[in-house]
Amino acid sequence: MKTTILTFGIAKEIFNGASKEMNLKDGITVAELKNSLEAAYPEMKKLHSYLIAVNNEYAEDDLVLDSADEIAIIPPVSGG
Repeated sequence: MKTTILTFGIAKEIFNGASKEMNLKDGITVAELKNSLEAAYPEMKKLHSYLIAVNNEYAEDDLVLDSADEIAIIPPVSGG
C-alpha cells in the first residue's frame, strides 16, 4: 500500500522533509513500520522514544495500518 508519513521535529530533518511517501506491505503493524523506518533511516534508532500517531492518536505497536490512515512520526519532546 502507498501511504504518506508526516514528520515533525528531528524526524523532519532525518527524512529531509515534512512528509515521506512510502510503499508498505498490506497488513503492516506499527511495530513493523518502526522496524522498516529504522532499516531505511538508521538515524531513527537514535530516537529511543519516538511515537507513531495514526489518525491523530498515539498508536500501539500491534495496530494494523490501513492505506487510508494518516500516519505521523512524533519525536521525543522536551520541555519545562
